[in-house]
Amino acid sequence: MTTEIEMRTMRAAKATKLGQMQAILDRAKRNGTALTSADIARFDALESEVLALNEQIRAAENPPKEPHKMTDNLIRKVGGDVEQPSKASQLGFRWYAGPNKGDVYRRDNGSHSYFLDLARKDIDSTGEARKRLETNSKMRSDAEARAGISTVNGSGGEFVPPLWLEEDFISYARPGRPTANLCQKFPLPAGTDTINLPKVATGTAVAPQVTQNTGVQETDITTTSVASPVITIAGGQTVSLQLVEQSPINIDMIVLQDLAKAYAVTLNGQILSGSGASGNLTGLLTLSGTNAVTFSGTALTGSGSLYSAILKGSQLVQTGIFLPADSIIMHPRRWSWMLEQVDTLGRPIIPPRDGDNQNSIGVYEMDAAAQGYVGTIGGLRIYTDATIPTNLGAGTNQDAILVARMSENYLWESDIRAEAFQQTYAQNMSVYVRLYNYAAFQPARYPAAMSVINGTGLNLAD
Repeated sequence: MTTEIEMRTMRAAKATKLGQMQAILDRAKRNGTALTSADIARFDALESEVLALNEQIRAAENPPKEPHKMTDNLIRKVGGDVEQPSKASQLGFRWYAGPNKGDVYRRDNGSHSYFLDLARKDIDSTGEARKRLETNSKMRSDAEARAGISTVNGSGGEFVPPLWLEEDFISYARPGRPTANLCQKFPLPAGTDTINLPKVATGTAVAPQVTQNTGVQETDITTTSVASPVITIAGGQTVSLQLVEQSPINIDMIVLQDLAKAYAVTLNGQILSGSGASGNLTGLLTLSGTNAVTFSGTALTGSGSLYSAILKGSQLVQTGIFLPADSIIMHPRRWSWMLEQVDTLGRPIIPPRDGDNQNSIGVYEMDAAAQGYVGTIGGLRIYTDATIPTNLGAGTNQDAILVARMSENYLWESDIRAEAFQQTYAQNMSVYVRLYNYAAFQPARYPAAMSVINGTGLNLAD
């Protein structure tokens, strides 16, 4: 018979392995890259070990005392069925699993459209449209997988989108939000319009004891808090009823792609440049208390160069929070300008990674995406983001560069919500489709974790 100590050991081992699996996914998400062959092999090995532990725990419990939702949800999240999970090598790199055969709405099932059912739910005399929506919501109602977001029809007037719709929403949105992807991401708690985080204002202190039996250092800790409002980001499209009902193409996909990309760009812009007022988040470039670095030169290397400014920004982060920076974020035009720079012999100062890069200050990835991770400089990973403003400075022609420890910035997002309305558009034979999401962002935990490089030197465009 399995002892309680053995049970705790097995559960602890399972939790550790699940954490390692999640860390592999989080690292790839944070870097904006696919899983490497080593990642895939490690993930598959951990998955097999977790499933083996599951069987041991189930056998020891006999009968099980609780469902193993944590493992099952993680396996679903990274792809495949719980009983016969897909291996990571079969997944490529995806945030959510594909649809199961029993799902109401599927990519490969053209007989039912989620948006069409939303539009018809109140006028369908058979009640089939509403029934499908309610069935889909019930299938998605796993509170653990949904991180506390209610999926009950009528909780907010919305129905829960099918799983594949959320999966593709994230996929389509991802390229447009490189800075947002670098933040620490959490599910948004339900039932709040503000997220407050406690913060230590001044800490305790220690000191050598002067002599034996004398008083030790005693300094009281003082605390404060930082608050982040929960904002709504929404968008809609008016679609002809004929297109929804008669088109052989998947109209759900078309509407989704457009709204997902628009949502991504808007959220990313908020994280960078939000004003913090009038329903806006506080962005990294508008946050007070960050480290200011000025670059007014014209050279990439040498005295007073951009390279020196970047290294200074990195130093200020480490000095301010006693942890290193992990990211450099810049506009694509700035990265392009840097790649154009050559030495006195006409050789590129930043060569490709696979080229002759001895003694170089950095390298660029030859197969880099248009946005996201593109290379390194000074040992720090560089990410390009086209939503960085290019109208800064007195001449309204400057961009900015962020050198930051992005893991210190917290981003909360809810699950997407979808609605469709036909009533007010009936005279035009149209359907209005609306998607919205709630988000909160908190960069003020450690403002010194961000260095912002500004100056007239950043008006040098490609």
